[in-house]
Amino acid sequence: MTCRLILVEGESDRVALETLAGRLGEPPPTIVVLGGAHAIATYMPLAPRGAGLVGLCDKNEEPLFRRYLKHVEVCDPDLEGELIQALGYERVEALYDPSFATLKKQPEYRDKPLEAQLRRYLSGRSGNKIRYARTFVEVLDLSRIPGPLERVLRRR
Repeated sequence: MTCRLILVEGESDRVALETLAGRLGEPPPTIVVLGGAHAIATYMPLAPRGAGLVGLCDKNEEPLFRRYLKHVEVCDPDLEGELIQALGYERVEALYDPSFATLKKQPEYRDKPLEAQLRRYLSGRSGNKIRYARTFVEVLDLSRIPGPLERVLRRR
């Protein structure tokens, strides 16, 4: 029997895929969190023989994943960007906790576009990417699932 594994860069990817599978009524996928795209080189010799490997990565890591995997789904520019696009900027802003307002007032971010502020907030505090990956997928209109997430779940 062939084992299907989805290789992802980080925990937020795993959380998003597991949450989405649950919302779709599908069993949780088997996911290997690499802990960064470059760890794929270390993982591949350890991958189970006969495993059906599928990758999900950020756009800038696509060449690296394609070097090792036949099936790769690419988030452009990354998972967070795909989810922000699917939800819309205003919806994402409404989901953020009140500390986002503090970031928006800081001189270096005050005049930045909302998208840049939203993305900075996600990367600014430890755990934000994981927390909001779950939150974003939980409120996502299932008719607007980002293509890479839907395809990687269907391919497994």
